Amino acid sequence: MLLQVLGTAAGGGVPQWNCACPGCSGARAHPGRRRRHASLAVRADDGRWYLVNATPDLGDQIEAHPVLHPGPRPRQTPIAGVVLTDAELDHTLGIWRLREADTLEVLATAPVRRAVDGRLNLGAVLGPYTTLTWRELERRGDQPLSAPAGTPAGAGLRISAVPVSGKRPRYAADAPEDDAWAVALRLYEPATGRTLLYAPAVAAWSDALHRAAAEADCVIVDGTFWDEEEPRRTGISSRTATGMGHLPVDGPEGTAGILATLSARCLYTHLNNTNPLVDPAAPQHKRLARLGLEVADDGMVIEL
Repeated sequence: MLLQVLGTAAGGGVPQWNCACPGCSGARAHPGRRRRHASLAVRADDGRWYLVNATPDLGDQIEAHPVLHPGPRPRQTPIAGVVLTDAELDHTLGIWRLREADTLEVLATAPVRRAVDGRLNLGAVLGPYTTLTWRELERRGDQPLSAPAGTPAGAGLRISAVPVSGKRPRYAADAPEDDAWAVALRLYEPATGRTLLYAPAVAAWSDALHRAAAEADCVIVDGTFWDEEEPRRTGISSRTATGMGHLPVDGPEGTAGILATLSARCLYTHLNNTNPLVDPAAPQHKRLARLGLEVADDGMVIEL
């Protein structure tokens, strides 16, 4: 299983265009600290790639990674489609950047599709440009990430969704409740027996999420805020981290203590610009290292 990390930042990226907090100012002064919006690229069995979330940085993310470049024919692209973990703007706006594709497949849970296709009018807008195909991301059981011709049933990379939150995006705040508004993705490769769990937004650590994490060889999880009071302390919100739908890394409600008990390689992603982890010299990195935990970096390659 081959994964390319395209970005590791929460909404707005690091630096955020309208923010002069220490994290953003530090990234402006030291371009090596910059982080694009959180996203992965996953290589499917036919050699094509699926983007996990399509961010506003999608164009730059593709250009930064040669495995995603077009060729050898002028309009031949290795990108087959997009898998959505939720319907948030930061994870969906990049789909419109893919309108030049001949065909585009989007995997999403039912509520996410209704929001993106219905409220954001994705299909109506892209219809004149490309052929858009939707495939429902199943909550139970594995399904093929892609199914190239001649692939035996049950072979190839498999994907499934683990519901983690009923948090709806603001533009769909009045939509029906559903526990699959935000999901973690479980990717399983039968040929190697290796499993990845990708959960960029986690509002609560459920039993189902814990089982999936305990079975995984690699876990990439929500690291939006370092502690519960960070949003209020930095003045970006009157709510706490969990009140904003993100379990913090540290503290009694934090995920660090949970991840430290797992046998998997565990990395944090989706860092907010206020999170001290955006500074590579911050002491919080050493605290995580003592627990055997890591912070994912833009551009890193993970092979399982």
